[in-house]
Amino acid sequence: MKRLLAAAAVLATLANTAFAGEMTIFADSNFRGNRVTLERDARNLSDFGFNDRISSVVIRYGTWQLCQDANFRGRCAELGPGEYRQLPFNDSVSSIREISRGGPGRGPGWDRDDRDDRGHGRGGWDRGERDDRRGGPDVILFQDRDFRGPDMALERDARNLTDYGFNDRVSSIVIREGRWEFCEDADFRGRCEVFGPGRYPMVDMNDRISSARRVR
Repeated sequence: MKRLLAAAAVLATLANTAFAGEMTIFADSNFRGNRVTLERDARNLSDFGFNDRISSVVIRYGTWQLCQDANFRGRCAELGPGEYRQLPFNDSVSSIREISRGGPGRGPGWDRDDRDDRGHGRGGWDRGERDDRRGGPDVILFQDRDFRGPDMALERDARNLTDYGFNDRVSSIVIREGRWEFCEDADFRGRCEVFGPGRYPMVDMNDRISSARRVR
């Protein structure tokens, strides 16, 4: 009986290890510069010499929360398995923790985030995933965070999202190809931010985007 219990404990440990989260953080965009691979929570990235230095990440396992302040405080974003060439809050991450565990992603950069048990993930992303397999649009805009709610495909510059019924309604974005500039005002004016290929579960300019154009 003791041997059986010991064997079960070993198997449980191996299973737990097999699905432990794994994230690699990079100092520069497009997975360049100094890097660190995390397999456990980091309450303060100063301990790793990476405070306010992260520009891109690769997540192989698990869903991770990235926060602007130490001890998982301040503004945070949740990212699932995939490649994120440029973060929406570049060089402003101070703590990281794993919030759910799971297997590896299904492909580079465009993995579906299987977080149904947390109440979000598949709602809008399934549409984006199907488009990707068929060679779909360069950009998909979603009304709600985590790729949920009504969505809009974008394959060319949009000088005014009012024309599409999507002005000041964008909360999350999927970019399949190119670097895109999103601006708070029509005709690419006001405050603007540039995002590269990746999945952005909640953009910093939430519900404030009025125009978008490809810049590269």
